[in-house]
Amino acid sequence: MDVRDVHHTYGTRRVLRGIDLSLRPGTLAGVVGENGAGKSTLLKILAGELRPQRGQVHYGGRFGYCPQHLVLNQALTVRQHLEYFRVAYGLATLGHAERIMDVLRLSDYGDERVSVLSGGTKQKLNLTLALMHDPDLLLLDEPYQGFDWDTHQRFWSLAAGLRERGRSVLVVSHLAYDAERLDELRHLDGGLLHSRTTAPV
Repeated sequence: MDVRDVHHTYGTRRVLRGIDLSLRPGTLAGVVGENGAGKSTLLKILAGELRPQRGQVHYGGRFGYCPQHLVLNQALTVRQHLEYFRVAYGLATLGHAERIMDVLRLSDYGDERVSVLSGGTKQKLNLTLALMHDPDLLLLDEPYQGFDWDTHQRFWSLAAGLRERGRSVLVVSHLAYDAERLDELRHLDGGLLHSRTTAPV
């Protein structure tokens, strides 16, 4: 992903003042910032939900997007969600999705309706849907909400596996959780991204 000179304004409030960001293949990166710093605006622009008023965003392959707010239908089962997204992505099988479900321990919930799932289990499904087409870049907005410690560890194991396969992951959060696991960390402040030091494992 290559982002150049992205600006966005709401009325007279300049939220993004010239964002530059490049992600190489095989990179775990994070963007942190206080509430109201413009993280959600930036992520919507990166995901294509919002058009920047100035600047450009380029991708070198497929991307997956896991928003903070769940994109799930309460009346459908886990399996029905997977089938719906399989068709949308044009996938022949659910093989990759099933492997992700195994890692996250979601497989036993295939026939359960979303309405009866816990918040953490819904987030597992949200993440599976974002990853099931094996994207080159994964965008995550506050990804660990509702995760217990075991799932939290499994999430980072999954992220490390993506990095080893040359995939890139961008985590956007209001706090620098697990900064030591990241290759790159940036702070969104004053409408600009500022580099911060990390110590990746």
